[in-house]
Amino acid sequence: MTSHSVLFVCLGNICRSPMAEGAFRLAAARAGLEVETDSCGTAAYHVGEPPDGRAIATAELHGVDISDLRGRQIEVSDFTRFTYIFAMDHDNLRNIRRIEPDNGTAKVSLLLDVVAGREGAAVADPYYGGEENFRDTWEDVTMAAEALVAELAR
Repeated sequence: MTSHSVLFVCLGNICRSPMAEGAFRLAAARAGLEVETDSCGTAAYHVGEPPDGRAIATAELHGVDISDLRGRQIEVSDFTRFTYIFAMDHDNLRNIRRIEPDNGTAKVSLLLDVVAGREGAAVADPYYGGEENFRDTWEDVTMAAEALVAELAR
């Protein structure tokens, strides 16, 4: 039985949020923590599409396969389905807050809020950059995933 469910949210659900989902799945498995996890976007640009090839390649370098994930847009039901909803940046956090229902039970925040010293920081969007941008994003989402798993395991 899973006691925690976590949703990671970026704009199009092809870079940051699927990478965060993959990093979190890896950290949770290493800790023996059973969790439900998913990722989505605030926009419908890439619904049904796999993650960006550079995101897939970056995750694969760390032993994580995210190629089976498919883009979807956040839904009102996510606010009661998930325990936590993590936005990758301030714009997406605002977009999430706009559709948050009154009966929502999920704790909504920025992903890097779980990392001591990084509170309020955004995970940079690597989409328009090169491989180094994807490596930087992987480092950020992994740091957050490990901090979140440590918090949930307590």
